[in-house]
Amino acid sequence: MNENTFSNLLAHEGTARLLCFLAPFALLAFLEVKFTRRTQKIPKNIRWPGNLGLMLINTLVIRILFPGSALLSARWAADHNFGLFHWVEVPFLFSIVFTLIFLDMVVYYQHRAFHAFPWLWKMHRVHHADLEVDVTTGIRFHALEMVISMLLKSAAIILLGAPQAGVFLFEVLLNVTSLFSHSNLGIPLGLDRFLRFTLVTPDMHRIHHSAIPKETNSNFGFNLSWWDHFLGTYRPEPEKGQDKLRIGLDIFEEPKYLRLDRLLLQPFLDGKGNFSFRNLTRKD
Repeated sequence: MNENTFSNLLAHEGTARLLCFLAPFALLAFLEVKFTRRTQKIPKNIRWPGNLGLMLINTLVIRILFPGSALLSARWAADHNFGLFHWVEVPFLFSIVFTLIFLDMVVYYQHRAFHAFPWLWKMHRVHHADLEVDVTTGIRFHALEMVISMLLKSAAIILLGAPQAGVFLFEVLLNVTSLFSHSNLGIPLGLDRFLRFTLVTPDMHRIHHSAIPKETNSNFGFNLSWWDHFLGTYRPEPEKGQDKLRIGLDIFEEPKYLRLDRLLLQPFLDGKGNFSFRNLTRKD
């Protein structure tokens, strides 16, 4: 596959991105039913409307604020001859592979930042407050987090001078691997152990959604597992095992917090459910 092939693909970027979301989502939702990893106590009809509602709102917000998505940043860098790959000539395939790895590392550190800083955590905890983890958890993010994430990612793309094709492939892979790593899909343990050398598996990432803080602050990767292995944040198993792993956050255990309206307000709620804009920066 050469640069011209990628250019033809980018001409149909919107359709390609939609298909690359719907097909994996439908497949994983089906496989979750056929090969279920954990029995879920909260029915889908209670959880899924809020999770899917957040995705629709996020899609609208990102399309309005960033109409070209991350590709717009890559196009700007190319038009203005800005960024590392526009200053240093490298083979096209190398630039693609490097972009995929570099942006994955950026997302890993970004994820750690959303856990480290209280005001970022208040946005990100919407993702962690899900009382179960399945394919819809992979799209359950607050719109404020999505906006900040897009700004950080766009800055990284511009500084790298990342090629549009590499950015497009990364966006597709990040979307698919987020759905996969959050899925309630049972994978044979031997295969799971093998995949973890490179990829984040559902069993590995589910630990990150534990209600126990030391487990929540581990396994930050979405796509490549390398960063957790190399940087000391990898945890192979939860202390109570996968079957007894408690998911969610203690302060938002009531099912009412699964409603879309409560999800949108959640960064501004305290542990008692009281609303205030000041709660975004307060520790709790």
